[in-house]
Amino acid sequence: MHIDLNGKHAIITGSTAGIGFAIAEGIAKAGANVVITGRTQQRVDEAIARIKKAAPDAGIEGVAADLGTAEGCKTLTEQQPDTDILVNNVGIFGPEDFFEVGDDTWQQFFDVNVMSAVRLSRHYAKGMKARDWGRIQFISSESGINIPSEMVHYGMTKSALLSISRGLAKVLSGTQVTVNAILPGPTRSEGVLNMLKDMAEEEGVSQETIESRFVQENRPSSIIQRLATPEEVANMSVYVASPQASATTGAALRVEGGIVDTLT
Repeated sequence: MHIDLNGKHAIITGSTAGIGFAIAEGIAKAGANVVITGRTQQRVDEAIARIKKAAPDAGIEGVAADLGTAEGCKTLTEQQPDTDILVNNVGIFGPEDFFEVGDDTWQQFFDVNVMSAVRLSRHYAKGMKARDWGRIQFISSESGINIPSEMVHYGMTKSALLSISRGLAKVLSGTQVTVNAILPGPTRSEGVLNMLKDMAEEEGVSQETIESRFVQENRPSSIIQRLATPEEVANMSVYVASPQASATTGAALRVEGGIVDTLT
């Protein structure tokens, strides 16, 4: 299957590292003009330079904004009024005891992980509907189904994205705009690797040992029995962004290595 996104415009939020960066790189290699977003101009510029090395002919732009705020989303939509492909990837996570998570943290996770996607989808879906073509993706997580006891506040936001994705697909019923959620499992993203590195240093063991133990202890139902790579998640995103995925909408597409032990 040859995926050709030439002539398409894509915005990938939270795309200076990890899964977001891998998605941006994959979509750029498929020929789309890609907009990188991050909170600082330096991180955005560094990501653009890395993608240009991998895809020299790709059209790459960047917007620095805090998408966890209404003002940050407005900055992005003013600089990039329209797009054909929107990947709502920006998000934060972190383990914390349920009884220690304060209201401010709950609100922060909701604002960054959920409201950024709501605000941007609400804006860009209108143009997609008017042009009768578009792709909207929500990067959820297996944690949205398999809620982790150490990150209830995070799992809540990922469950919310599943609801929004399914509902928006129905709102856009009968159009050529598809809306889907993608559910990664534990992935070797920058944030996860930094967390595991800290754990390894605290215990005085190798990071490889911590990675293996993390999967065995925290996600024992994993069928692949390892962390996924950002590129493996990105492969699903690139396909869902393609013309070939025209009949895939309203779906929760799992790239979590078989952790969720259900048939659907």
